Amino acid sequence: MTLRQVPRILHVLDHSVPLHSGYSFRTLAILREQRRLGWETFHLTSTKHYGATADVEEAEGLTFFRTRVASSRLRAAPVLNQLAVVADTAKRLREVVRQVQPNVIHAHSPCLNGLAAIRVARECGLPVVYEMRASWEDAAVDHGTTKEGSLRYRLSRALETWTLRRADHVTTICEGLEKDILARGGIDRSKVTVIPNAVNPDAFPLIEARDTELQRSLGLEGSFTLGFLGSFYGYEGLDTLLQAMPRILEREPRTRLLLVGGGPEEARLKSQTKGLGLEQKVIFVGRVPHDAVARYYSLVDLLVFPRKSIRLTETVTPLKPLEAMAQGCLLIASDVGGHRELIRDGHTGMLFRPDDSVALAAAVGRVLDERARWSEIRSKARSFVEQERTWRASVARYSPIYGRLAGLT
Repeated sequence: MTLRQVPRILHVLDHSVPLHSGYSFRTLAILREQRRLGWETFHLTSTKHYGATADVEEAEGLTFFRTRVASSRLRAAPVLNQLAVVADTAKRLREVVRQVQPNVIHAHSPCLNGLAAIRVARECGLPVVYEMRASWEDAAVDHGTTKEGSLRYRLSRALETWTLRRADHVTTICEGLEKDILARGGIDRSKVTVIPNAVNPDAFPLIEARDTELQRSLGLEGSFTLGFLGSFYGYEGLDTLLQAMPRILEREPRTRLLLVGGGPEEARLKSQTKGLGLEQKVIFVGRVPHDAVARYYSLVDLLVFPRKSIRLTETVTPLKPLEAMAQGCLLIASDVGGHRELIRDGHTGMLFRPDDSVALAAAVGRVLDERARWSEIRSKARSFVEQERTWRASVARYSPIYGRLAGLT
């Protein structure tokens, strides 16, 4: 669909670059592709974005309006402090709407942004697109900040549902979340569009050779290297991977595990490594600059994504496997819903039973047994990304939504 006029889209975000996260990288990819299409985009972050030093900041060639934290008694009270986020974001949003005059407000998870956007949009007569990127109440369960079925959990889910029902259109990142949205009731299927996670293949070229200098410095010469690059959250299942290591080493004594990143589980994982006597087999690199990540990918023979089976992982697709597939990396992953949307078992990677260290070790053994197919699997993985998961194809799905809501078609 071609738009007769250029849409002016005001994105309302939880946080953005220069903070690094899957959330901010998805946002950056969307904005860059929308601008490549000639659309005008404007960007406001909520009070959840930390480290801002000005009301307006430049990052990665984009301008971001920041929201200051206002002094309020609400901020000292649990639950009520979230209402303060909505109030502060809505106040700043009104100012930005007057300044940039958008014809669509596009609010992205969490629903606090959607609540603020709907409030202001109704005042200004503007349509709202709400993008649900995750089930935030389920993420809170994994992070240990609430329990499933608690008052906070039920309130968070109720607010999400309220937002989904009142947005003029809903977008989401995967089929698992689409099913969750429709199961809530009161939301017409025609109002929901999946804009899947994707990558820019040009930004993730095929890895042609190892970084031998880095390999030598880490003591990985001559090893069969397993790897994980990302954030160390509980749901990533890295404890299952460590538990599988003794069995994997029985099969292939040259195995080493390279863990690149950090997060709330780091101390516990290091303690587990010591308890298993794996200090000489597991290498914790820590966080590395974004532009250095490809060097570490080049060292890995087999990437492992052992996510646990919980509501979050069964419904949400991650970005990291796509980035790995784009580079032609060999990978195995737990058989959870978010991975099944990305990985075709035996074709673009291999799946194993989640939360099962024995099954994980067996999957590694299966990969070792099928060494002759490594090149074929890598090639199929790269082709899948190029043909089905590019940002150009994904972002094009916004065009009919914006056009209809803004009357530009």
